[in-house]
Amino acid sequence: MTRLNSTRALFTMGLKAGAALAALTAAPAFAQDAPAADQAQTTDAEQAAASTNGDIVVTARRREETLLKVPVAVTAFTADKLEKIGAVDLTDIQNVTPNTTLKDARGTNSTLAAFIRGVGQQDPVPGFEAGIGIYLDDVYLNRPQAAVLDIYDVDRIEVLRGPQGTLYGRNTIGGAVKYVTKKLPDHVEVSLKGTYGSYNQADGIVSVSAPIGSMFKVGVSGARLTRDGFGRNLNLGIDNYNKNVWAGRGTVEFTSPDSRLFVRITGDYTHDKSNPRNGHRLIPGLLTGSPVLANVYDTNAGLANPKEDIWAGGLSMSINAELTDHLTLRSISAWRKDRSYTPIDFDSTPSVDVDVPAIYKNEQTSQEFQLLYKSDKLNGIVGFYYLGAKAATGFDVLLSTTYPGLDGYTAGDVRTETSSIYGDFTYDFTPQISLSLGGRYTWDQRKSYVFKANYIGLTSEFGGSPVPFFGAPPSTDFRGEANFKKFTPRASLSFKPSENHMLYVSYSEGFKGGGFDPRGSGASAPKLAGELVPTYQEIYNYLLFKPETVKSYEIGWKGAAFDHRLTWALDGFYADYTDVQIPGSVGCLINNVQSFCGITTNAAKAHIKGVELETNAQLARDFAGPGSAINFTGTLGYINAKYKTFIGPTGVDVAKYRVFQNTPDWTLSGTLAAVLPVGPGSLSGSTVVSYRSLTHQFETASPFLDQPGYTLLDAHLTYSFGGGKYSIGVHGKNLTDVRYKTSGYQYIRTDIAGSPIDAQNHPVPNGPYVATLGKEGIATAFYGNPRQVFGTFTAKF
Repeated sequence: MTRLNSTRALFTMGLKAGAALAALTAAPAFAQDAPAADQAQTTDAEQAAASTNGDIVVTARRREETLLKVPVAVTAFTADKLEKIGAVDLTDIQNVTPNTTLKDARGTNSTLAAFIRGVGQQDPVPGFEAGIGIYLDDVYLNRPQAAVLDIYDVDRIEVLRGPQGTLYGRNTIGGAVKYVTKKLPDHVEVSLKGTYGSYNQADGIVSVSAPIGSMFKVGVSGARLTRDGFGRNLNLGIDNYNKNVWAGRGTVEFTSPDSRLFVRITGDYTHDKSNPRNGHRLIPGLLTGSPVLANVYDTNAGLANPKEDIWAGGLSMSINAELTDHLTLRSISAWRKDRSYTPIDFDSTPSVDVDVPAIYKNEQTSQEFQLLYKSDKLNGIVGFYYLGAKAATGFDVLLSTTYPGLDGYTAGDVRTETSSIYGDFTYDFTPQISLSLGGRYTWDQRKSYVFKANYIGLTSEFGGSPVPFFGAPPSTDFRGEANFKKFTPRASLSFKPSENHMLYVSYSEGFKGGGFDPRGSGASAPKLAGELVPTYQEIYNYLLFKPETVKSYEIGWKGAAFDHRLTWALDGFYADYTDVQIPGSVGCLINNVQSFCGITTNAAKAHIKGVELETNAQLARDFAGPGSAINFTGTLGYINAKYKTFIGPTGVDVAKYRVFQNTPDWTLSGTLAAVLPVGPGSLSGSTVVSYRSLTHQFETASPFLDQPGYTLLDAHLTYSFGGGKYSIGVHGKNLTDVRYKTSGYQYIRTDIAGSPIDAQNHPVPNGPYVATLGKEGIATAFYGNPRQVFGTFTAKF
């Protein structure tokens, strides 16, 4: 039996075992002290909730501890904190998290581009693993489509920095973001939240939950999220940067009479019918002179069909059974599926010049088993994880200005099967000294299909009936399979010189599997002299890229002073980043006709080092009555990420001309917040200032797309009353109305350092430019949200 078949058999057996576990433990067999229902909510790595003294309670080592005792770089956002900063979706937390970028991917409303400590993945096509793991209730989201999660019914969001994988789920090389939904209450509850504000933002969220008998609880939530556009598509007469989303979630929870078995089944669905998000053209059209528009949120994009239509959903089942006082068994089973139609007009002009109707289709099934052990001195976990995933993309590249009706079609289909075993244990030698050791062994299998051909007319995926361009055969019709395996260890030593201080050092390794470039052109593969076309092996070697790895070293100090009125978490890190995967795309010739090709290589070795600081200071408390307080929360991230070697497509080392994308050197934020008792309730107010230094969008510096450093100012005011059952809030975001670029496209001829040059290789900083794809030239930017002011109302019954 092959390893793949063995894994399938084990996965099937695992699902049956999970069902058997539920049946077996439904009858009293072992006594326990702690309720399993509560533990089911506290066994995730780095779970967080606000404790009474202002510290954060986490369970990084599978036991509840304050953040001061956990040797992990983690930022946690409770539901209350998210509410008070007016967070709408996952991207809203990037400005108050050190060395972290979470943003809408270019040309989309709901695809996530995530980077932590210089590691991430910008390109959303299949074949590239994410550098940052996104988890929804412990379920790893294999693809970034529909991963810009809207915040509703959330219990907490956690951002873990550095390689992850010895404690749960999928191995991730750069970090993880965990979105955890609320546990159902023990009583009947109805909660409402309404929002109205700038650009006709109108959001409504309704949640209803109720116990059924003594063992079951059910809950449902629905969300309607809408907003007019920040700008207009002046060519098509529709809003640009608008929002039109329906979302829902349902949950069933079961707790056995002795509380030692807990089962949670959840289902969620999101449908996004927002208009296509098109960019702002930064230079006049080279062919038609299409103008640069005054409003950066406006566009003249011409691609209207297919209409943007994105849906995503899934089911998951989590089973927790406390077998003895020392052993807990957990099973997490999940299935997810999504589909995205995302028309993108690269050039943002009415011309049919690099117009790209695209479709993304993803499906995944995962199974995880965890066996947790706890005792006075030894605590830990062993686990098994399986993921089977299908990811397919098809897109037309319409180049009618090059040749009437020309379509450079590309399709990629990637099948992934991965399984892992992992473990992590902590031993407390004394109350002051603890050692943690962990490891993970991962098997990845990638099967890929890559197809490229030039056609006349749209392909059938987008309602057309294309014909081959002058009868030319496909330039790529490739099927390949590759297997990767890797052991990644982790070790941490912590020392507590006193109850309020902890010092730690840690070492961890991260691994991201390789694959085949789903946009690559087999016709571009190097071939031996005398060969008319490259052989299969030559195409295989050309499209294949290897895994990348990170070796990360970290030292940290967590402490508290002045009766916990001042707390801090300070860490420094250094990482060796090798075989860095560099995906990219260029204009290319296929059968002597312009088209669009991917070029992905393991081009680089890099060193990454930096510092992170998070601190909270209670400046005053009970100064205006019980419960009154003034707090300051600060975050600082500094990162120095440098390529040591970077071998480009020509074979030349260009490291000194290359930069890290989406990784500003500095990320800082400061929040001044106050709470005052007012009448029957309390008034909370805060001001948040955040700063991000120069940010490069790609590995080459770009005078068009690089964003200089900028500062954002937010302010929030919330009044809570009725014992916390009701609240009214006013929130202002980007109050100084800063215009800042978040991403973009560029296909302009440049030199090795990224500066524009003409056809004779002469510098042309102000044009005329030379297009490398299409005829109009492409320098198109997408921008962060403008000033927004909105009010909120919440109620619980």
